[in-house]
Amino acid sequence: MEADKVLVVEDEKDTRYILEKLLAKNNFEVACATNGSEAIEKLKTFKPKVILADWTMPVMDGLELCRILKEDENFKLIYFIILTARASLNDRVTGLDLGADDFLVKPIENKELLARIRTGIRVFNLQTELKKVEHSNAIIQMACTIGHKLNNPLSSLILSLKNIEDELIKKKDIAYNDDLLIINQSIERIKALINDLIKLQDPQVVDYTSDTKMIKLD
Repeated sequence: MEADKVLVVEDEKDTRYILEKLLAKNNFEVACATNGSEAIEKLKTFKPKVILADWTMPVMDGLELCRILKEDENFKLIYFIILTARASLNDRVTGLDLGADDFLVKPIENKELLARIRTGIRVFNLQTELKKVEHSNAIIQMACTIGHKLNNPLSSLILSLKNIEDELIKKKDIAYNDDLLIINQSIERIKALINDLIKLQDPQVVDYTSDTKMIKLD
């Protein structure tokens, strides 16, 4: 089973070392950064469920990092915990307004820290699953809508083609038989596609090309 990932953002060397060893000892995969700017670079290759960030750091502090990530769709679900020596209500409100999910006041008790991180991981997992469900529902609704929208013009096409076929039969004109066969085969394929779209239940997205994806229908 893959270890849950946590990113520690802390400029104080000894604190960063202690946090890293504590989390690694408790079976988390840990990466570290010394400030918010470095953390953003780290996130290009490391995908954590929880970020543990000090409030006060050089270059970019924890609150600014939090604000940037919570405004980015790629990172907004990451559970963000602020570490701070500031215990006032106003400080907490400021952090929450910028999107912080939790606060821990220094000095931190190890058991409480681990409990908060595990809570954050559960929240992250739940939000990720909900997002997948919402995405799947949106795909199903879209597929059903497209299927119904295609069905109406297809019905008109079938009726018009039938009239053309009847006229050609009356005239005993066989010059277009091959074309009519291809048209009818194409209509059957479109019918099958519409049926797949309307009955889509468990959408799976697969690679179509190296940079394009499509919904798997069969």
